[in-house]
Amino acid sequence: MKYSYIFSIILSCCISVEQQKIDVLVVGGSASGTAAGIQAARMGCRTLIIEETTWLGGMLTAAGVSAIDGNERLPAGIFGEFRDSLANYYGGLGALRTGWVSSVLFEPSVGNRIFKNMTYKEPNLTVRFETSLVSIERKQDMWYMTLNSGGKLIQVKAPIVIDATELGDVAKLCGVNYDIGMESSEVTHEAIAPAKANNIVQDLTYVAVLKDYGHDVTIPRPSDYDSTVFACACRNVLCISPKEPDRTLWDVKAMISYGKLPNNKYMINWPLEGNDYYINILEMTAKERKEELQEAKNFTMHFLYFIQHELGLNTLGLADDEYPTADKLPLIPYHRESRRIVGKVRFTLPYITAPYSQALPLYRTNIAVGDYPIDHHHARYKGEEVLPDLHFSPVPSYGLPLGTLIPDGVQGLIVAEKSISVSNIVNGATRLQPVVMQIGQAAGTLAAVAVQKSVDIEKVSVREVQHVILAGNGYLMPYLDVPLGTPLFKVYQRIGATGILKGEGKSEGWSNQTWLRSDAPLLSAELDGLQAIYPNVSLKSLPPVVKTRDALALISEIAYSENRALDDLESRVKQIFAKYELGDVKMNEPIKRGAFAALIDELLEPFSKNVELHGGFR
Repeated sequence: MKYSYIFSIILSCCISVEQQKIDVLVVGGSASGTAAGIQAARMGCRTLIIEETTWLGGMLTAAGVSAIDGNERLPAGIFGEFRDSLANYYGGLGALRTGWVSSVLFEPSVGNRIFKNMTYKEPNLTVRFETSLVSIERKQDMWYMTLNSGGKLIQVKAPIVIDATELGDVAKLCGVNYDIGMESSEVTHEAIAPAKANNIVQDLTYVAVLKDYGHDVTIPRPSDYDSTVFACACRNVLCISPKEPDRTLWDVKAMISYGKLPNNKYMINWPLEGNDYYINILEMTAKERKEELQEAKNFTMHFLYFIQHELGLNTLGLADDEYPTADKLPLIPYHRESRRIVGKVRFTLPYITAPYSQALPLYRTNIAVGDYPIDHHHARYKGEEVLPDLHFSPVPSYGLPLGTLIPDGVQGLIVAEKSISVSNIVNGATRLQPVVMQIGQAAGTLAAVAVQKSVDIEKVSVREVQHVILAGNGYLMPYLDVPLGTPLFKVYQRIGATGILKGEGKSEGWSNQTWLRSDAPLLSAELDGLQAIYPNVSLKSLPPVVKTRDALALISEIAYSENRALDDLESRVKQIFAKYELGDVKMNEPIKRGAFAALIDELLEPFSKNVELHGGFR
């Protein structure tokens, strides 16, 4: 023991350990991690992304889920940039509509290259592949970390760390409190949640990307293969009793073309008695995870054999030009669920379905938007029939509050990806790729502002983060009234985030929507949000339908109470109407909600009033 101890001391003295000081460390080159790193670097922070594989993009690329779910009409920020890059590569947005599950499908390897090109363009950003976090410790407002990069130890210190791992592993190392599985409806006040909490997570999937080789490429029959496990994945002679008899039983062609990719490839991520696989690996060791995930890989290979042998599609085999893996499967599985931190804010279903009638006005703190329904995968869990039915539960489109990214009780840490502070139910909507990329962009923004202002993360101005997100073509509110890039877009976003005018949400299948109703006449009964900001103003003298002259009188009254000068008001109003192409100013006619939003935004600047993480005005 004595000699080995002396030897270890000598050895440690001979090993050169690289040391680095940076502003922001992003652990995980996932969908959110890539966006976070790009955003923080763009804002001038020395940023490092570490990634255990050789790819960037996480579930979008390394896990093979190269079919983007949702946000077709909400192309926010870096997600929108990524989508535009795909369109440029393949020849337009129309060229991405190769399958029916999504309007944006692409080859995972192409997505990886695009993400890498995006990071290469940022001089403040470094990416280290095949690098893992060995240890992390917080001392005197600084994180001290040891990294293993290809066998080489690197010591890094940074004031801010972003956990962008697939399973929230850094949050656990840092001592953050978290939840696993389903909360009870009594705790979350979600009617569709189970009555009793459990630790059941969503099925994961080892996606297969297939390629048509034009000749028989059937794999050898796997050991323990059982065709009945997949018999009702689609309509075929083996399907006798579907597990879910009320659902659509697609034919073989529809099942395969579901995830058809460009260049004659197919994404196999089939949830209906397909290659979804139940396992909860969250609290397992790395060794245990590897062993259990091998079983998930085997399950996908069984499904591949079913497709080739039972369904007769024997020319389809694992693509040999997608992944740098010996088995041709993705580098990582598709994790639909993670640990979920206990954050400064917990986002639950009522805040999506009725955001304006909740105890906290969290919508004022939004930093991302989504429009996908609540979608949970539990079909491979044994006993799934006792779980609530969470297949595409309808919701309106929604905004995600900033406080969900900030863990309670741990300084200097921001949490991204699927580990944010949401309920199990809500995770079924926030886990989707466009939302996760926006979470990453918001995390990078929050980190950069905290570093540049030298303040704790929870003390960063919500409005400052939102201003940066809007400047980066992001969304705060999921309004469809005007598209991104048009003059009124930011006006509606800002006014919506004050609550002066509230949006109206509705669910239409997969296309969940929210509208500001900008062309509707302004009603005095809809101005309760105005009094929340300006409590001393009276609405009693307003008629039920507000005319332009009434609106200007109201604005003048507010300006006076705020000691804000409104010189030459009539001239300024004409300029605002002209600037936003609102037509002629007609004083004696009803004013539209959109025009009122423009006047309020320009003349009173209510968005400049700071809010705290729970949405209250400071």
